[in-house]
Parts: sequence; C-alpha cells; structure tokens
Amino acid sequence: MAKLESTFKNMLLSLMIICILSGAVLAGVSELTREPISLAQKKKLENAIREVVPDFDNDPASEMYKVELAPKDTAIIYPAKKEGKLIGLAIETISMKGFSGEIRIITGLTPDGKIINYEVLSHAETPGLGDKMDPWFKTEKNNQNIIGENLSNRILKVKKEGGSVDAITAATITSVAFLDAVNKAYAAYSGKTDSDSGATSTDTNSGATTQNNNSEVEEKTDGSSEATSKNN
Repeated sequence: MAKLESTFKNMLLSLMIICILSGAVLAGVSELTREPISLAQKKKLENAIREVVPDFDNDPASEMYKVELAPKDTAIIYPAKKEGKLIGLAIETISMKGFSGEIRIITGLTPDGKIINYEVLSHAETPGLGDKMDPWFKTEKNNQNIIGENLSNRILKVKKEGGSVDAITAATITSVAFLDAVNKAYAAYSGKTDSDSGATSTDTNSGATTQNNNSEVEEKTDGSSEATSKNN
C-alpha cells in the first residue's frame, strides 16, 4: 500500500512538472512570436492603405481615428496626405451581413467621396465565391465596376435591391454585405446616414447613433433565395 501511495505521488509530481514546463514553453513561444506577428499585421495594413489611396508622404496609421457607426460597429479612418494636403482616405469597415458572417474591407476615397480602390482584408464566405469580391467590383463588365463611383451622390446597391450594381453570380448576400461595408466607409467619413442604405453613423454634434433596419428584412428574404441556389 505504501508503495502504491508513493507511485501515485510521483505521478502527480511528474504531471505538475510537465504542466509547468509546458506552460513556460508556450509563454516563451507566445512572447517570441508576438512582435513578428504584430510587425506582419502592421505591414499588411500599410500595404492595403497604399493600394487604395494615391502616393502620400505622411503616416496614415499614426494619424488614424475611429468613428462609431453603431454599438460594436466602428470604422477606422486613415488620412493620406501629400505635403500636408489631404489627398485621400483609407477607411476600414466591417459588415456582418455576409452569408457566413463578418466581411472586413478597406476602401479608398477621394476627399469628395469618389471610390479610388478597395481591398478585402478578411471574410468567411463560401470558398470560391467570397474570393470573387476582390476582382468582381473592379471589373469593367456590365455593371460590376464601382471604382470611380461618387458615394456623395448615391448609395450602392445590387439590382435585386433596386440598385444598379451587378451582384456576384450565386452570391447575392455576399455582394450586399460587401456594398454595405463600402457604403459605411462614406458614412463614417461624411457623418451621414442614408435611410435607404441601412448604414449607420454617429452624429458628430449630438453623439446620437441611428440605424435603419429595412435592409435587414430584405437581406433575410434574399438569403432564402441564395441558400436555395447554393443547394441546387
């Protein structure tokens, strides 16, 4: 019996030592990789900003500011300047209206609201369909291309929602979510909320946040048809 107790204690001691050593190793690995990961993320952001705005000589990341569009929905604005003059804005926004959830993009706008370019930063959409967002809305074909559109004049919508933009084939919900994120970029910059777009923004004077839910109802209806087309 004494031998059994001794063996049990040794097993517990061994397990404790293994757990402590494993924790120390994991903590060390985390510490070693933290800085490289942070640098890689910073570099990725810098490259995305350069893709969507003209050449600049300031540091947009250090001059960035945030705009609350709605609770838990914040846009990040990176101003691009040349010789002290604002030449463009790279605006990071998120739409949660995707078929599989979050779509995060960065949109480049001129100071008067024209789309310069955009980059899709991340998404969880269906492989092969979600990946089409990046090239689709830049392609000069029918009514796909949104580059050069002035968002101060209109809200971007797909044709199925009464707009003029061609949705990605078999991915209408993804297209709606993508355009929602683009529209949010201008809403964040201008401080305006359009009742038709479903975009939200914070009133810079009162701090009040407003939101329109009409597009959510349309999306649910749309979602059923898209789900059906995917099953087929």
